[in-house]
Amino acid sequence: MTQTARVLRKSEESTAKKADTVTIVNNRDGMKYEFPIVDGSLGPSLINIGSLYRESGMFTYDPGFTSTGSCSSEITFIDGEEGILLHRGYPIEQLVENTDYLDVCYLLLHGELPSREEKRDFDYSITHHTMLHEQLVSFFRGFKRSAHPMAVMVGVIGALSAFYHDDTDVRDPIKQMVAAHRLIAKMPTIAAYAYKYSIGQPFLYPKNDLTYAENLLRLMFGVPTEEYEVSLTVAKAIDRILILHADHEQNASTSTVRLAGSSGANPFACIAAGIASLWGPAHGGANEAVLRMLNDIREVENIPKFIDRAKDKSDSFRLMGFGHRVYKNHDPRARIMRETCHQVLDELGLNDPTLPIALELEKIALQDEYFIEKKLYPNVDFYSGIILRAIGFPTQMFTAMFAIARTVGWIAHWKEMFGSKESQRIGRPRQLYTGPVKRDFEILEKRESKSTNWFSLWGGNSNKDSGKPVA
Repeated sequence: MTQTARVLRKSEESTAKKADTVTIVNNRDGMKYEFPIVDGSLGPSLINIGSLYRESGMFTYDPGFTSTGSCSSEITFIDGEEGILLHRGYPIEQLVENTDYLDVCYLLLHGELPSREEKRDFDYSITHHTMLHEQLVSFFRGFKRSAHPMAVMVGVIGALSAFYHDDTDVRDPIKQMVAAHRLIAKMPTIAAYAYKYSIGQPFLYPKNDLTYAENLLRLMFGVPTEEYEVSLTVAKAIDRILILHADHEQNASTSTVRLAGSSGANPFACIAAGIASLWGPAHGGANEAVLRMLNDIREVENIPKFIDRAKDKSDSFRLMGFGHRVYKNHDPRARIMRETCHQVLDELGLNDPTLPIALELEKIALQDEYFIEKKLYPNVDFYSGIILRAIGFPTQMFTAMFAIARTVGWIAHWKEMFGSKESQRIGRPRQLYTGPVKRDFEILEKRESKSTNWFSLWGGNSNKDSGKPVA
């Protein structure tokens, strides 16, 4: 190779190297910092700023982590602009049409769809882990009958860590799989028992000759005095709901599970943390809010008034079930839910008064320039609540159903952390501190009152009697 060729090649390599980096300039002192660009198989590239603090003494500021990649993952991909959802590369539409929920569970956990033999063994393992330890069953009696099912689930799932602690090595692949199977299998039983306890009905044992969805329905609605007849259409609808909610990338609850798991915590405790995060109305409780909204609208004729309210910036009302934090196009799960909704209502012969309101609301909103401009398309929550209510699930159980479905996503991400090529480090987000600067301590006698009472410090009404003990 000639000297000229060597110089040209070195120049090309230098240009290519610079093309794979980002340079940040600190305009305060003129210092420049270069960081590598990392590419995934799909989606936007990321800037690896892992050395930013070491090189510059600064952190990045990103409230809610909406522009921050916290990990690399091979499980789920979402393209919000195009309305695409892939699990291990498979479009959600194809999975819903051609598989069942346990197939998707196997896919999320192992990366591939199961063979005939693998599916048989996996289904058998899940089916034969559905019963609860009898001592764990007694835990339910410690809750109030009026307790929210999610509160019960947080407590009971957390208690599983006391039953399966000594034999759970979080870094042992076999122990990881055992924990995964136990969680996927027992979650419907725990959720159903939370419901049964709230209405004073006896618990049923799972039956091994039923599918996952059929078992869930029987545990929820069956009674010991008679055989429970499972509707295949309803069971299929439940299976679809489970598939559509199985995983959704790095959302709040999944990130919570990963963060808890990064400390090496017991997997059952990590999933309990995920359930607590999911419980929030901004996350798993959205379909409950949709149903409340449709009930408030009451009549189709009232829809224009509510749409006008949604457009009014001075009004706190907003249309629930429209728009999504990630999707800026149609939620690919919403179309499937819409079809399933009609199938269930036709099968059950119900004339749900909220369905015409939902359909007309969808029609008007999709034609309205305001919603088109804001890209407020119907999401999966818009129809799932109607389906669950038609089947017989009380509103409080909607989020519990979400938790059952999402368990496999949580445990798949938890499992992935320990097999990742990246070094497993405990999560440690940083902050922008805006509190007082260093100050000297004052003894009690010299301190002046800064507020009427402690209650007002938290934004409470200082006129209320806050000194009474609360049970």
